[in-house]
Amino acid sequence: MSMFCFQCQEALKNTGCTKKGVCGKTDDVANLQDMLVFAVKGLSVLTQKAQQNNINVDGVAELIQNALFVTVTNVNFDAAAVTQWIDTVLKKRDTVKAALQKASIDISDLTDESVSWTGDSSLYEAKGATAGVLSQENEDVRSLRELLIYGVKGIAAYASHAAALGKTSTDVYDFLSEAMASTTQNLSQDEMIAMVLKAGEVAVTTMALLDEANTTAYGNPEITEVNLGVRGNPGILISGHDLKDLEELLAQTKGSGVDVYTHGEMLPAHYYPAFKKYDNFVGNYGGAWYDQKADFEAFNGPILMTTNCLVPPSSSYRDRVYTTGVAGFTGLAHIDATNGKKDFSVVIEKAKTCDAPKELETGKLVGGFAHAQVLALADKVIEAVKAGAVKKFVVMAGCDGRQSEREYFTDVAKALPDNTIILTAGCAKFRYNKLPLGDIGGIPRILDAGQCNDSYSLAVVALKLKEVFGLDDINDLPIEYDIAWYEQKAVTVLLGLLYLGVKGIRLGPTLPAFLSPNVVKVLVENFDIKPTGDVAEDVKAMVG
Repeated sequence: MSMFCFQCQEALKNTGCTKKGVCGKTDDVANLQDMLVFAVKGLSVLTQKAQQNNINVDGVAELIQNALFVTVTNVNFDAAAVTQWIDTVLKKRDTVKAALQKASIDISDLTDESVSWTGDSSLYEAKGATAGVLSQENEDVRSLRELLIYGVKGIAAYASHAAALGKTSTDVYDFLSEAMASTTQNLSQDEMIAMVLKAGEVAVTTMALLDEANTTAYGNPEITEVNLGVRGNPGILISGHDLKDLEELLAQTKGSGVDVYTHGEMLPAHYYPAFKKYDNFVGNYGGAWYDQKADFEAFNGPILMTTNCLVPPSSSYRDRVYTTGVAGFTGLAHIDATNGKKDFSVVIEKAKTCDAPKELETGKLVGGFAHAQVLALADKVIEAVKAGAVKKFVVMAGCDGRQSEREYFTDVAKALPDNTIILTAGCAKFRYNKLPLGDIGGIPRILDAGQCNDSYSLAVVALKLKEVFGLDDINDLPIEYDIAWYEQKAVTVLLGLLYLGVKGIRLGPTLPAFLSPNVVKVLVENFDIKPTGDVAEDVKAMVG
């Protein structure tokens, strides 16, 4: 095999991609990303030593955070860019090492190869190929370490979004290096499981931090009708998750005659009050991330990819795709920040030369049911539950993907009885958010909280209901969890739910390939995690 990657749900044959990623990642990029994770481990080990000796090295936390984000699925496909990240991490690693040596700190106990490896960029790919997941011989150790690393990658992504809006947490930053350093240590199974559960705790903290960052900057999401049609002006399509990038794009396109549309995970931006002042913020275009080849072709104008969700672009529209932040693809124009600001004028000028978007659909979607909005409706919701009008809430959150098996989630939504309400967040909602499921006494049967990180809102709602109904256990609520997963941020959300004590989660369309049979057994015994199965049987089990 020329590579090995099993970090996403599309891992080939639910085992692992060995020649090219199903995501489109080439073997050289896969190995370079493994090398980058290896380099981050070395930096983390040294960072832990520095912290233990009260030695501060500026910029380490942010670097670890962003370097891990680069390796999330569908973020960066550019070998040259990943190589530069490796260069930067190794340079910082050696800076920390030098600071420890200058302070006469003994580092002879730091024996992991990631601390001492030296080699120029010509060796990165080969080293990554030998330092990846298969370098760990014990499959249970490998499984727990990778579960932790993937959860940490999601935490890093969410922390990056929060940092873009000026919200950071020392506790979160410290955990990133602690967790990555722990994967180089000979821990017991119980110690590794404890670290995974700590990742769940930090995941909740990080999602709360991002929620605070978003709502402080842009207001609490509110019930909003989002337009699905188009206008006759040229447009820019923005995808990904970074609301700061959207804010800057809207400010720069104001009065330019260029409209702005969202795609995929950027849809929930329409729910924030601060963005409604822009009359050129038209609506949402297309569906989930995996639809982008058809959607981007039809859009006609330029596309700005702000984070993950990037699919290798077709030649027919490649010259219209721009990346920013940690996202990247070989040959695409990349827009960096200068003094904390991004200049999107090249994207705007490109839009002015393009035709208006082709209309794909018309109508509206309703969303904006984050925790503040749902809690504002709490009396109405509670009364509906007490009156028996609402029998169950079903959390159908997470990530969407390409396989036909994911029609399971559409079929479940259709099969749920009229007295159930679906709570959703993330792009999984595109499997059912346009179904005419109606409402219960004015409460829509699909309540969309927002992006995948807004799964935090669903947890807040659940904890509030637990309090209102006077329950001791969150699992006594009339809530079922039917979660779609795809990439590492969904792993982070899962770990957060486990930390909150949620049991009985259905996870699909397959259980992660990186979970060994023994680790699956532990999760089943302790948390009753189960795979999604037959639609009729699952719906019957959920609602009785």
